[in-house]
Amino acid sequence: MLSGWEIFLEAAIKVVAIFIMLLVTVILLVWIERKVVADMQNRIGPSRAGPFGILQTVADGTKLLFKESMTPRKVDFPLYIIAPIAALVPALLIFLVVPIGRPFHIGDRLITLQGTDLNIAVLYFLALSSLAVYAVVLAGWSSGSKYPLLGAVRASAQMISYEAAMGLALVPVIIFTGTTSMSGIVESQAGDWLGFLGVWNVVLIPSFVVFFVAGVAETNRAPFDLVEAESEIVGGYHTEYSGFRFALFFLAEYINIFNISALTVTLFLGGWAGPDFGTPAAISWIFPIFWFFLKTLGLVFVFVWIRASLPRMRYDQLMAFGWKRMIPLSLIWIVLSTLAIGVRRFGLPWS
Repeated sequence: MLSGWEIFLEAAIKVVAIFIMLLVTVILLVWIERKVVADMQNRIGPSRAGPFGILQTVADGTKLLFKESMTPRKVDFPLYIIAPIAALVPALLIFLVVPIGRPFHIGDRLITLQGTDLNIAVLYFLALSSLAVYAVVLAGWSSGSKYPLLGAVRASAQMISYEAAMGLALVPVIIFTGTTSMSGIVESQAGDWLGFLGVWNVVLIPSFVVFFVAGVAETNRAPFDLVEAESEIVGGYHTEYSGFRFALFFLAEYINIFNISALTVTLFLGGWAGPDFGTPAAISWIFPIFWFFLKTLGLVFVFVWIRASLPRMRYDQLMAFGWKRMIPLSLIWIVLSTLAIGVRRFGLPWS
């Protein structure tokens, strides 16, 4: 039986480890995006700071950290400061429920490679992702300028629209797996051939497509990045932010890219499941971590690929796509998948 201090220490170590991992991941993601887009456009990309320009992101982050933050005269200062924090905190908390590897034992103690295993983890994710809307609205309204306010209204409408589609896309997954726990969803996708090739939830193809596309829109990435486009309303809801305050928005965006990729892998692509090649039990926990990050980085590459390939949508096209395509498709798929799962489990009513 673990004492209270041991439980607290284990939780604290996991939280700190996840925080450091996300910060390092953001540095790598920005560098990967710059290099991949540069390669796709026949450019060089970062090449000066550090080997292959890998320290360029560190240099940019350091510049933002020490750059003077300008505060407009008409801001509502408490809300103006709270907004970037409200954007970053949910992004950090979402990853706590994502299992990155198979649990293993040290002596009699079971170690889970997950911040916390909530039995309502899917609902936890949806609740925290909805909080990001508040950061957008607060940033635009508190800036004391009509341009960030208009950008915030457009951004919040976009996020709410695609968040509805994202939530509906997860209903068939919950029905199919019978659980809202992330670890339970991963275990339901496990297979018998080298611990691989189970029934991945990617067989729910419409759910997978809607969830990932909605995730791209939720993170304000191309082709859904209208709220930050120079050709639209100045620079969006964070126009009046600079220095470290702007860096928090920037950090939240890239953490959310990694979060959406990791959640898509967990919910649809088997999570950490993958071939273990009969490795000894002492090191069998390493391969699941490798497969999880390999799959996640594969989806991050798709994020970058989309940015380099697709033109930006008009705002009316963006909203129509969410309300007239994504949400109706999700509703129809819920009905069809529920009927199919019911027949699979209970058989035909007349048989």
